[in-house]
Amino acid sequence: MRVSSSIIALAASFQAIAGHTLPQDPGSEAKHLERDLDPLPPPPKPEPITVTELPLPPVAEDRVGACTTKINPRRTGCIKKFPDLMTGNFLPDNRHVVASVNYAGAPASGSGSIYSGPQLIIIKTDGKKFGNGDAWKCITCGVPEKNRRGMHEYLDYPQAFRDGKRILAGANIIKCTSPFQQDSCTPDKVKVHPIHWYTSEDGSGPSGSLRELRIHPDNKHLAWSWITTTAGKLDQYGFVGRLRFNRSPKVGEPKVPRYDLENVQLLFDPSATPPIAVHADGKQLVINHDAITVGELRGFTGTGRELHYVGFPTESSNIDVYAVDLLTGKVRRLTQHPEYVDPIDFSADDKWMVIEDTRGSDRQMFIAGLRGIPPVTDLVSSSATSSTRNNGYRRFFQPWLLDGHGDRGSYFGQQINAGYDATPGSGSPSDPEWNSMADPKFSWDGTQIAWFQSQTVSPACGGHNPLPCYPSTAQGGRQQRLMLAHMTSRKPVKKFPAVQELPQTIPWAIKYKPGFKPKGRPFPPPGEYVLKGQSSGYANVALVGSEQGTLLRSVGLVYHDFSDDGLNVLTGSEKVDVHVEGSINWVDWHSNLTQTGPFNGTKKTSPDGFQLRIDVRVNEFMANGSLVTTVDGKEYFQPLNFT
Repeated sequence: MRVSSSIIALAASFQAIAGHTLPQDPGSEAKHLERDLDPLPPPPKPEPITVTELPLPPVAEDRVGACTTKINPRRTGCIKKFPDLMTGNFLPDNRHVVASVNYAGAPASGSGSIYSGPQLIIIKTDGKKFGNGDAWKCITCGVPEKNRRGMHEYLDYPQAFRDGKRILAGANIIKCTSPFQQDSCTPDKVKVHPIHWYTSEDGSGPSGSLRELRIHPDNKHLAWSWITTTAGKLDQYGFVGRLRFNRSPKVGEPKVPRYDLENVQLLFDPSATPPIAVHADGKQLVINHDAITVGELRGFTGTGRELHYVGFPTESSNIDVYAVDLLTGKVRRLTQHPEYVDPIDFSADDKWMVIEDTRGSDRQMFIAGLRGIPPVTDLVSSSATSSTRNNGYRRFFQPWLLDGHGDRGSYFGQQINAGYDATPGSGSPSDPEWNSMADPKFSWDGTQIAWFQSQTVSPACGGHNPLPCYPSTAQGGRQQRLMLAHMTSRKPVKKFPAVQELPQTIPWAIKYKPGFKPKGRPFPPPGEYVLKGQSSGYANVALVGSEQGTLLRSVGLVYHDFSDDGLNVLTGSEKVDVHVEGSINWVDWHSNLTQTGPFNGTKKTSPDGFQLRIDVRVNEFMANGSLVTTVDGKEYFQPLNFT
């Protein structure tokens, strides 16, 4: 099962830690929230963007022989109606996109039998065809067994290396003796090598689990996430390591030619100052916005100078992405909008980023819309506030283009697929029933962006769900599609800034030792504290721990004319109790907050509070009571159950 990006990171890491204008502008007076004192350039103006859909293999039923010559006369395979599509980046020629799909309906024998199961493909983006007449080419179909020993089945998050000679897909590296796009790159010329991470102290056994791998731009290093359980709850850590080809491994399984990960570094230092800590006087809580909190790493900037990740919130319930300099450890906040974000990619020159965000959908505004609240309840609530952004497999993401400095002031980027028919069911690039999926990717020359969409399907619509389902307008009723944005006024970038190689030792990380068993992340001890406003006022804070003492289970605050910026003044109370069992969170939320100033509004629960049960692996919204946030007179309500 594919686990939703960043949900686990937030469910564990943070809970355990001790041109398009949006319909509602949540930050027109947001400059006071920007902590970076370096002057930033004015935001860019909207630019012309056109969106097209790229071709994929035809659809067939998932049964032997269903992919007939009537469906595909060239006998080059068919894919499922829901093909488990996952878009990757571009080959260096900027005319091919890599992707993974699930083939279906292959015959039991014959030349067409190789088009079966999860496979890596490349797709032409310029409207041209390969020699066989298809706009796509399967790279891994028919690779001889001797060339793919130890291959991992899943080929998710495919990424071409900068040199164009290799492709990362899942925990595999795929090579060909000639460029992938050439007809001479045939299955017998392709080799697939597994990636191995030594996690046992003696080096024996299989590789450690490698989740969502990302290539560093130096082509020599990878980053990945690792999920574990500590103190009865899910946790996640980020790592980086150097690739070394091991032609004849002596230890570890499988003993086949493979890529080993060496000089592995853990992107978490338990001795570093956490985002919320107790002052030396033992009476005050202190918020450290400069803390490095890699909840789930998302990749690297184009030059490799920074690593970006989902981090501990700057504002309560507002999940954002951050970047940290690999050498200096300086952290910068990339996004600020109250809606949820995690997929992100930078252009090769670091001047632009593309994100996938729920901004514009109002999905998260009921819980995060009132800005400037300090992130204290997030010590226990981040799993819930991140999980509500999905409805099962359905995402509410849309792709947004921002410059490399990110959100600031009233600038929240340009929606890439805006401007088409936004009627539900229209099938246009703007159809809200087609939601964006991770990860979007820039072309190397900066003129195109590729991403994929999934259509809303049952049980997220239809049946007992109050939301209607719409028929797919894609070929064969396909429920996923690959999209391409053309930034038509741009000239291709031909000269790139130098890539900064990942340092041998990252100063703020620690060296990984095989056998590592995390003890959890530090959190403030239970007790009563005072949180002082940076400008005026204060809040009384009560932290209550679990019976086992392994995590916090309750956070309560009473605000007394609290202000961090001298403009917004917060009064009232908020209390969040959370009971955690593995991936399931039971939340009891009571809020009665009022804020005056530029972010004028309220955040209030019904008299008996707001109770939420949510599984961070499933993300089905099921609540009793209500939580309503009002900003400048506009009310934001929670989603209906199971929607």
